[in-house]
Amino acid sequence: MSKPTLFEPIGHESVADAAVAQVEDLIASGILRQGRKLPSERELSEMLGISRPKLREALHVLEERGLVTTRHGEGTFVAALTGQAMLPALLALYGRHEPAFFDYLEYRREQEIFAAGLAAERATQTDKDRLSGILDDMQSAWDAKDYEAERNADHALHSAIVDASQNATLIHVMASIYELTQQGVFYNRDFLKSIDGSGKTLLQQHLALGNAVIEGDVDAAKQAAKQHIDFVERSFRTGIEQQRREILAQKRRLLTD
Repeated sequence: MSKPTLFEPIGHESVADAAVAQVEDLIASGILRQGRKLPSERELSEMLGISRPKLREALHVLEERGLVTTRHGEGTFVAALTGQAMLPALLALYGRHEPAFFDYLEYRREQEIFAAGLAAERATQTDKDRLSGILDDMQSAWDAKDYEAERNADHALHSAIVDASQNATLIHVMASIYELTQQGVFYNRDFLKSIDGSGKTLLQQHLALGNAVIEGDVDAAKQAAKQHIDFVERSFRTGIEQQRREILAQKRRLLTD
């Protein structure tokens, strides 16, 4: 079996249409996501085995359909297809409004459970190898106290599990949600670690989740995903309550000093 490539050489059918169909399939399946830069014209024409004029014809069709956009001097990119999950004004409101934050966690809990269950059922060997590598990176980052690497591995693990679900809609939607999480819009991982202590609980939960998917244990994967988000919610409720108590304690001290 030959090694797969991102694009496959085109046969004798309508060349431009066949090229368009390949790119559309990659976008629809969640392999090519919004913002992803396509290979250069030279590389693409070589991969597809077509002339540059036919390739430009295909790219023009894709651009007319709103699937790609060309930036002068930069190249061709997959267009913004899902848009912003939320506008900046709503994000700022969420930051000031506790119930909205916990609504977000409620949504994440259900989606993470759904994704973990599908991933445990559908993950290919390639998916499992990817997850195994991420878990190794996560453990190494924790051992080295490399907090930036920990954050990156955290994001990579959740994204890889969603990818392994093989559900294109879930892949596209959750990519937008994870982008907000990575930016620290909904919660700060450093704050979560301060509640956790060393961050070991987070590590153990992530390892349990990733390994359950790798082992194909659907029930264990779903349970691990639920326990992880439940822990995040409990930790933040505890942290918020601690902050409130500290404010009250400081006010009491003002009256007694």
